[in-house]
Amino acid sequence: MIEVAENEISKVIVDSAIEVHRVLGGPGLLESVYEEALAWELTARGLIVERQKEVPIRYKGQVLGHPLKFDL
Repeated sequence: MIEVAENEISKVIVDSAIEVHRVLGGPGLLESVYEEALAWELTARGLIVERQKEVPIRYKGQVLGHPLKFDL
């Protein structure tokens, strides 16, 4: 794994997204295809990636029944 300074992470993400767009083309494929390609590209560039990560939402000390789900 390559260490990336916090202020460089956004450049890696944007460059990766542009590469996915360049290789796969614009809109037309399922979102899951772009997600998988972007996860692969980010990992290849040294970032640790988790997909479909669920994060509990707390409201006044209670965990709500539907967690937030992040694509990447």
